[in-house]
Amino acid sequence: MNMFDILQILIEETGLHKNQVTQTVTLLEEGATVPFIARYRKEATGELDEVQIRQLQEKLVYFKELEERRQTVLKSIEEQGKLTVELRSKIVTCRQKTELEDIYLPYKPKRRTKATIAKERGLEPLAEQLLQAVGSGDEMETLAAPFINPDNEIADVASALQGAGHILAERFSDVAEVRATVRELTWTQGLFGSQPARGKAGTISKFEMYYDYSEPLQQIPSHRMLAMRRGEKEEVLRLSVEAPEEEILLRLGQLLIPASNPHHSWLRLVVEDAYNRLLAPSIEVDLRLQAKKSADEEAIRVFAENLRNLLLAAPAGNSRVLGVDPGLRTGSKLAVVDQTGQFLEHVTIYPHTGRGQIDSARQQLLRLLDSHQVEMVAIGNGTAGREMEQFVRQCLKDIGKKLPVVMVSEAGASVYSASDIAREEFPNLDLTVRGAISIARRLQDPLAELVKVDPKSIGVGQYQHDVSQTALKKALGEVVESCVNYVGVDLNTASWALLSFVSGIGESVAKSIVSYRDKNGIFEQRKQLLKVPRFGNKAFEQAAGFLRIRAAEQPLDNTAVHPERYKLVKQMATDAGTDLKQLINNSTLLDAIKLQQYVADDVGLPTLHDIINELKKPGRDPRETFISTSFREDVMEIKDLKEGMNLNGVVTNVAAFGAFVDLGVHQDGLVHISQLADRFVKDPNDVVKVGQQVQVRVLEVDLQRKRIALSMRNGEVKPPGESRQKQLEKVVKSKTIQSQNTKTDLAMALEKSGFRVKRR
Repeated sequence: MNMFDILQILIEETGLHKNQVTQTVTLLEEGATVPFIARYRKEATGELDEVQIRQLQEKLVYFKELEERRQTVLKSIEEQGKLTVELRSKIVTCRQKTELEDIYLPYKPKRRTKATIAKERGLEPLAEQLLQAVGSGDEMETLAAPFINPDNEIADVASALQGAGHILAERFSDVAEVRATVRELTWTQGLFGSQPARGKAGTISKFEMYYDYSEPLQQIPSHRMLAMRRGEKEEVLRLSVEAPEEEILLRLGQLLIPASNPHHSWLRLVVEDAYNRLLAPSIEVDLRLQAKKSADEEAIRVFAENLRNLLLAAPAGNSRVLGVDPGLRTGSKLAVVDQTGQFLEHVTIYPHTGRGQIDSARQQLLRLLDSHQVEMVAIGNGTAGREMEQFVRQCLKDIGKKLPVVMVSEAGASVYSASDIAREEFPNLDLTVRGAISIARRLQDPLAELVKVDPKSIGVGQYQHDVSQTALKKALGEVVESCVNYVGVDLNTASWALLSFVSGIGESVAKSIVSYRDKNGIFEQRKQLLKVPRFGNKAFEQAAGFLRIRAAEQPLDNTAVHPERYKLVKQMATDAGTDLKQLINNSTLLDAIKLQQYVADDVGLPTLHDIINELKKPGRDPRETFISTSFREDVMEIKDLKEGMNLNGVVTNVAAFGAFVDLGVHQDGLVHISQLADRFVKDPNDVVKVGQQVQVRVLEVDLQRKRIALSMRNGEVKPPGESRQKQLEKVVKSKTIQSQNTKTDLAMALEKSGFRVKRR
């Protein structure tokens, strides 16, 4: 199979037009990045978006790997002298790696098995006779008698028949159609179950709900699969797949045993042995891996969606910010950064360690605010965060000064503080001071600061340590790359960490750009990039459109218009009877342009529309406008929460079963999926996203376990005089929930939220 064949398969698999697939694959093979293709090659791809291009890219990699493996298999079987025309055809036409491996299995070099030992003892002819027998035939004992040979460890008829059975069992288990049948029936009808591991029955653990549990293998949700696998890894649970054995054996008998064979009963036993000893364990491993892969994909998808929303959170913009890393015993670290994020000064204050320190802390705080003309205050939401917020607000109130005071997530700040890039940026500063600087910068521009932190440390994933780390790293890297290029990067202020995610630029080239900038001063035009060591024409083509230069002599350098279209835009201005600077930001002139006259072989209406939209709002930030969230001043700790309270909150994480919300009490509450809206919600991401401000109502607070249950529904259906606990238990037991799995799922989610659900 050549590239032409792969392209044909991709067209069939994706349902895309031939030109879309062919030209997109060509661009990918030439080294173009997904953001570049999606943004600047719309005519070639037929306006495919990033998601479609990445899916095509993944399928391309899959089928190239499949083809490589196919050639290895063909070569191996051919060297054995067993490659028939029919077998070659089967191998060449298969499109799944699993199918290919099933076909190859009979020809794959094997370790010494019961079947190979029986073959060495000369029992293969007997196995063949027993399988091919027709009509009444000879008795099995009669057929087996000539093979008795004590010197060959075949002492009697029973030993001969047992050896022949081992040969047939292995042969049956190697049949591709047989394996496919067992796999399909187990996947569609099998149950995935868990029991306590040896010695763990009756013990208290976070996995108690899985001590006697099962549900359809095909339907098990990602978070439950990963939770059970974690329980197995921690040696608390024992997992198994319960297959529909009776149905499987019936189907295998029909497939493998000739209807006219007189030894039908014996062959059924052989088939049963093949299934129990060889097929079932192998297929269970395959399907557990398949289920794990599906669970990984869903968990990674949720993580990636959360990360995207967090990275694209609204920036506060170019303001002077005081960042606060709050603390109690060790004090709170205060650091000021200017409009571009440059560090100016830091101090440590102790407003929470005794009356004698409060006055000094107030003076230091007000001095920093005044001397650096601070415009916003960013406070980390960790330990003492709310106390620090209260202190800052009171200090501002005392002097009649109004400044936005914003709580900022500290997730991953400590990881950044100890990282190589933090040491490079601030080699002489303490880790906690670096943390305060990072908090201030997160408020200014979340994207620019968060790209310096390993996404897994940002705290928006679920079971991220249980999924494939290779797949997770790839997916999260793609999200960061997508977000960075979607927003665009200021070439003269960006860190090398941010630049490294720009299309066509890796870490080493990003460091070269920063080094060149430090040595030669700011970039005045995009084409200066070609003077940077190792930054060639290909990198310039891929990266230039995503890099911005503010106040550049060439005004298009501060837009998403690619340099390859500068000449075209200049022609538009000339045709409009004006110059380039007058054309930009002039909606009247831009709307009057007849785009059809500029259509050419290499540029079509999609690109022309993008150019006009960019010229109307040059250098615009596509992210939402920043809005500060205020928590209730009388709610500082979880003990301050009361059932029925209505509060403002910020979504910190979205999982398959609901959303976690920060209320400013150092413990996130959970809005279960059933409480997200007054309608049925299939996916929480359809209703909320990370960073979104929401209004919630407190349903129940469990102080002992520090669990908070919240609702975003408008209606309260609590009957008078009935506790929330009883009401929720009724919902779980209600006959309106038809599926036992749905009922179990809801019960588990309620328990996860902190409710005690009585099970029947």
